[in-house]
Amino acid sequence: MNLSYWERKSWFTDIDFAIIGSGIVGLSCALSLRKKYPKHKIVVFEKGMLPSGASTKNAGFACFGSLSEILDDLKTHSEKEVVSLVKKRMDGLRLLRNTLGDANLEYQENGGYELFTKENEDLFEACYHQMSYVNDLLKPVFKDTIFSVSANNFGFGNVHPKLIFNQFEGQIDTGKMMLGLVKKASEASILIVNAAEITSLSEEEKEVRFRLNHSEEISAKNILIATNGFAKQLLKEDVQPARAQVLITKPIKNLHIKGTFHLDKGYYYFRNIDNRILFGGGRNLDFKSEETTKTGLTTIVQDRLEEILRTTILPNTPFEIDHRWSGIMGVGQQKKPIVKQLSERIYCGVRLGGMGVAIGSSIGDELAKLTWKT
Repeated sequence: MNLSYWERKSWFTDIDFAIIGSGIVGLSCALSLRKKYPKHKIVVFEKGMLPSGASTKNAGFACFGSLSEILDDLKTHSEKEVVSLVKKRMDGLRLLRNTLGDANLEYQENGGYELFTKENEDLFEACYHQMSYVNDLLKPVFKDTIFSVSANNFGFGNVHPKLIFNQFEGQIDTGKMMLGLVKKASEASILIVNAAEITSLSEEEKEVRFRLNHSEEISAKNILIATNGFAKQLLKEDVQPARAQVLITKPIKNLHIKGTFHLDKGYYYFRNIDNRILFGGGRNLDFKSEETTKTGLTTIVQDRLEEILRTTILPNTPFEIDHRWSGIMGVGQQKKPIVKQLSERIYCGVRLGGMGVAIGSSIGDELAKLTWKT
């Protein structure tokens, strides 16, 4: 890669803020920076043709956690921490909706449902008996009851006859969300450079120098890292990659399933979109293999997804698989995101824990605010 004089001058000279990663966090950070710094040069670097992590690969759940997930979190986090996590997710969703508008997101609030297999009847009973406790715990956030019991009116097979319903859960069109963020960034004179991988950082007194695609060296006054699942390549923080595999069916005539659905503590999730079923998960089948930054598919996960489609989600409906893909999330020992200043000129906003749609906008905003100089 050899940059011309014109390329260096127009794109890569006098950069005030270089953001690594053009996903939800990176673009939200750039938009927030632009409000504070209307005349500064902001450049977003993306190693892929499109955002390479999970921002264009996710299932489009506008969610904050199923009941079993929240109860699971309460085993390793305090009540105060869990309430804070849920509030942060709701605040992030609100910011995303305010930024782009519900029409541009194709936001729908059809509610969310948690299914329990017959083998997991004990899990349903535990959730049922603690439902009032969680509703009371989160009432200050929602000012209303969140979870209730619902009948299985969708024809799901091999599951408990009762589902747990979440009235506040919604869904979006992930592609429209990212197109909307890119458009806003362009309108705000924010440069986005694709196929531009940052492979090393070196901080000096008045700038940070970095290597572009293993060859060209350029610099910026400040670096903001928003690579989430790929953060280990540049940081030494507690964030690990976690691959999520997804498939989508071809259109199904008279599809009666509407909403977002969680199964097995959220390790499986599905929804309706364009008369299709989008279905993902299965990372728990082989955690070690899914701790990777390589996109790809595995037989063990894809076979299990198809089996659950046949036996549980669409037991009496023929279907065909149309597409399959995977995305890379960032997870860690704690679910609290890492948003911090690492040095004089380097900052990071990573470890979104599979909640990028919910918290990506607010994490980007927090990351930008770290740079505010009084």
